[in-house]
Amino acid sequence: MIFLVRHGEAAAAWGNHPDPGLSELGRKQAEAVAEQLQTLGATQAITSPMQRCRETAQPFERALGVTAPVVEEVSEIDTPSYVTDRVTWLKRYMDGTWAAEGSEHLPWRDRMMARLAKAEDGTVVFSHFVAINAIVSALRNDAKTIVFRPGHCSVTQLVRENGLLKVKELGSESATRVL
Repeated sequence: MIFLVRHGEAAAAWGNHPDPGLSELGRKQAEAVAEQLQTLGATQAITSPMQRCRETAQPFERALGVTAPVVEEVSEIDTPSYVTDRVTWLKRYMDGTWAAEGSEHLPWRDRMMARLAKAEDGTVVFSHFVAINAIVSALRNDAKTIVFRPGHCSVTQLVRENGLLKVKELGSESATRVL
């Protein structure tokens, strides 16, 4: 099993800060998800380089005595160079499809999928709302860029069947504000 964990609540909206850490609530969420992951049998982790993901991984790392390598392939979606307003662009992107809005990001999604294919069972991937959606939409062959709304520290479970990853269970959803 591979576990996709959305980072805990950030201390600032990324529209206000390029790489915020966790809020106090986010730190509590990270502690709680570390316990949940141990119960689920997680044994190792990788993390996005973004501060909120690295901080979310820390309680799990401490509990298991492991270090989660920072893996660029599971980071947040890049903003295209021509975009001057990331918030507006991302809102449009999230309402779109891979054909209309996400096609230029298919290489990003493909790199994530290739990295996940190499992950050993028991690996936790500390990542982001859009990245987790990109993975789920690829595994389900869904055209939409956003297929569900994972809450902070939700755990989406993937299984390997006949060598291919499949979604076993989506993480908890919430009405959390992404933007």
